[in-house]
Amino acid sequence: MTSLPTGSIVALVTPFHEDGTVNTEKLKELVEFHISSGTDGILVLGTTGESSTMTEEEDDLAAGAVIEAAAGRIPVIVGAGSNNTATQLDKARKYEKMGADGLLLISPYYNKANTEGLVRHFQTVADEVSIPIILYNIPGRTGMSIPVDVVARLSTHPMIQGIKEASGNLSYAMNVSRLLNEDFVMYSGNDDIIVPMMGAGASGVISVLADIAPKQTHEMVKKYQNGDTQGALQLQKDLLDVIHALFIEVNPIPVKEAMNLMGMEVGGYRLPLYPMEEGHKETLKQSLQEAGLL
Repeated sequence: MTSLPTGSIVALVTPFHEDGTVNTEKLKELVEFHISSGTDGILVLGTTGESSTMTEEEDDLAAGAVIEAAAGRIPVIVGAGSNNTATQLDKARKYEKMGADGLLLISPYYNKANTEGLVRHFQTVADEVSIPIILYNIPGRTGMSIPVDVVARLSTHPMIQGIKEASGNLSYAMNVSRLLNEDFVMYSGNDDIIVPMMGAGASGVISVLADIAPKQTHEMVKKYQNGDTQGALQLQKDLLDVIHALFIEVNPIPVKEAMNLMGMEVGGYRLPLYPMEEGHKETLKQSLQEAGLL
């Protein structure tokens, strides 16, 4: 049986101080917030965590703060991906030693890869670690989708135990669903189709929405898992305006803005990310108010 969590895994933001440094105390506060809110797992250093603009030392600082604060009470998955396989392997080994419960590995971006190179990009890490790996399929960020036949080959590796499917392509998800079993699971990577993805066999979601609505995101998944598909679907529909507003500009700009509007004080961004347009900010604020989050 896979040791990866099911349910709502929050794609955690990385809070910054006013001077732009990583706010580890706020990270620890967020861990407590999610534990008390019923979140089922935490992903640190994902796309939402802005690690693409952070140094290796800052990545380690953020991962270490979250692992320390979680203290085994909630699973922590760490994004260790890179378009350099050797760098990815170094990160994976390091985060395993730090106490990560799992790793999220992205497909190579910019340089991309041919089929065998793509397989080995993931296998190289899987052969060297003893914690579960989640493949990360997000072609909108990387410029390539992981072919289903590659997922099929990788899914047989004992340490490759899941995929975060963030293409938004339900046809792709359905093809991946034929590979799912107790040793290989799928997570929705899109908050607007959590329930449809669970219909395709997903075990839950790795969620941006959970940063601001952890209880509702957890409840949506649990309702579906407990057989209340209509209740889950209603929650999905009720939250759609908020979800759309969270992606009105590139993630994580809107979710950080939302958290700051809600008084969570997670700070700003690093260039090339930049504060939201005023019109978009107003749309976001209105959606939060209508959903009772503000």
